[in-house]
Amino acid sequence: MQRDLKAMSETDYDLVIVGGGVTGATTAWDAALRGLKVALLEKNDFAHATTSGSSKLVHGGLRYLVNGELKLVRESLRERRIWENIAPHMVHPLPFILPTYGRGMKSGLVLAIGLTFYDLLSYDRNFVSDDDKKIPAYHSISRDEALRLMPSLKSDGLTGAKIYYDCQMFAPERLCLECIEGAVEYGADAANYAEVTDFTRDGACITGTTVKDALTGETYEIKGKVTINAAGPWADELMRLGENHNPSRGLIRSKGIHIITREISGKSALAIQSDIGGHFFVIPWRNHTIIGTTDAVFKDEPDRVGVTEEDIRDFLSVVNDGLPGLHLKREDILHFYVGIRPLIDHEPNADGPKDSYKASREAEVCDHKKLSSIDGFISALGGKWTTSRHLAEQIVDMAAHKIGHVKTCETHCTPVYGGEIGRLKSFITRAQKRHAHLPADVVENLCHFYGSRIDEVLATANEKPDEKTELLRRITPENPTIGIQIIHAIRHEMATHLSDIIFRRTGLGTLGHPGVPMLNRVAELMARELDWDETRLANELAETGRMFETQPRRDEGDMQGASMAEAGQEARP
Repeated sequence: MQRDLKAMSETDYDLVIVGGGVTGATTAWDAALRGLKVALLEKNDFAHATTSGSSKLVHGGLRYLVNGELKLVRESLRERRIWENIAPHMVHPLPFILPTYGRGMKSGLVLAIGLTFYDLLSYDRNFVSDDDKKIPAYHSISRDEALRLMPSLKSDGLTGAKIYYDCQMFAPERLCLECIEGAVEYGADAANYAEVTDFTRDGACITGTTVKDALTGETYEIKGKVTINAAGPWADELMRLGENHNPSRGLIRSKGIHIITREISGKSALAIQSDIGGHFFVIPWRNHTIIGTTDAVFKDEPDRVGVTEEDIRDFLSVVNDGLPGLHLKREDILHFYVGIRPLIDHEPNADGPKDSYKASREAEVCDHKKLSSIDGFISALGGKWTTSRHLAEQIVDMAAHKIGHVKTCETHCTPVYGGEIGRLKSFITRAQKRHAHLPADVVENLCHFYGSRIDEVLATANEKPDEKTELLRRITPENPTIGIQIIHAIRHEMATHLSDIIFRRTGLGTLGHPGVPMLNRVAELMARELDWDETRLANELAETGRMFETQPRRDEGDMQGASMAEAGQEARP
């Protein structure tokens, strides 16, 4: 996968897709599989925003049942099964503990009814190719068993718990990238750090985009028969640009933060209701725990979103209210991250406050010819990670109809790039035997990150003489990541900045600051490969380091955020 905006400017495309998050990625993959010529443009790095800022869940959305959104729940549960099948190295079943209390909406009876519907709506959940991924029906456990599994639960009024199942992603940012790589495999072209600044037009028809290369400053025109707005939280801004500053749809931006701490819930997740802040999840992930998420309307520009110390303090109050025996403190927080959910605003001109918590997670595909008489322009609004593949199918259906292309969607039955592995457990065992010269944990890590493409990644070590031995070594003694993953990301996955590799190619920074020796070693490998001078190297290290700091409040002026490397150092296991 190579980046070449100049060559893209000399190519005529069927579709030009703006946005390299999961919506744009799955749309590019779907369209490429159908034989369409596709260009994908992302102003930052692929999966840098909402896509990587999720709860890492592929789930039906149990609380949407309360809102009566049965269609959305059924769609999500069907898509959960599809992701298990097409990305078996990335999507895995996860049990959830749902405590029951007294009478009313939290009672065992009400939750039993809801979970029965949930199971009925996922009637096809075990149509999977790997028996290890089969999902059982919910079941009940006693009060004593619930407290044994999670001693920090509120004990007053506790009557027991229900255990139900959803799924979890190993690395959402890499799953998104694999959809892009799958698109490129079938002829698509993609470029990160390529910002769309305007549209090209022929009368009332949009004919493509004007793109600024953030790496060189050069400007290009990328032309296509249909331009697709898949910009997520920026979609309304792109609509404003396309519809001459008079957008026909609006967005409610919902800011959601997550915190990461030590392992506290074993192998089960928890769905908890707080009396002061709604519900949140406690999710085991890579021997740590993700707790999230908040849900608050964000009125500022999406590029300015961040996590403040106040955000963390307020969320800790909610968490400790929902789990009073946990006694979680600021020093227990190893890492944090933020995402913005782009929710459809069905009344964009209405006065009064917006409610992001109650807003639907449904998606909408907008044909701007019908909305505003602008042809050649489609926008995708709303949606969620789980249903992104199906949303992409609807987008490409509409675009293909516009240009007279009749081939149907194949992504529901096509493995993602790296997904052709069969049973995951057996695949890992075979890979460890095949690569017995590497430590078993290194091979297992490679299998999770690259799936069936593991041999291609390792083959990168043979591309230049005399580097294989060094690149097959661990980056640091305690971590299973090896040097070839860094070099492969640069040569074949468009990694340009240190943060691209730390957060979105290797996951080294997704559990918190990986330590100065780790950052220095990765930066050293990148500097050698990309010929960075000392100034560029220092800037990359400084910029990546700032990503582990909280964002100062607006009224704090030039005050620096607290560094997680300092604030959470004592809590690191």
